Amino acid sequence: MELVKNIFFNTDRLSAGTVVKISYTGKFFQDHSKQVFIRYGFGNEWENSTEAEMIKTELGFQIEVELLNKDTFNFCVKNENNEWDNNNGENYIFKIEHPEMSLIVLDENKPSKHLRKTYIWSKKVKLAIYKLLISIPKLLTGNYWKKTEENE
Repeated sequence: MELVKNIFFNTDRLSAGTVVKISYTGKFFQDHSKQVFIRYGFGNEWENSTEAEMIKTELGFQIEVELLNKDTFNFCVKNENNEWDNNNGENYIFKIEHPEMSLIVLDENKPSKHLRKTYIWSKKVKLAIYKLLISIPKLLTGNYWKKTEENE
């Protein structure tokens, strides 16, 4: 997802409590800088401010960041020459969404594989019904046996 030119996230929404991968393809990537650092923080006061080196890849400079339970995620980047890309003095600021907790149902008694087992069984039942629907008319009309005799 590209929210701002040359800034990409590996998700459609920035949600509190998740880890997001940021890809930066801005002027430092285009100018072939050797090192790029990100300085990021949360909220209007840049709480929990952190600076970290981004990893250079073919897709740009990348880093994974855990989003805190704040309203905004703010960052800017600099290269090894201490030149800054701060979105023309405005910084890169993104709203963090907070999931509605009343919609999340947590049941510790049920194993997490329950949904997967149910899905697999539903696929098996559908396949069995399909085979029956195909085979019964052939058996009733005698076409099933004629085709197998022709094949021999």
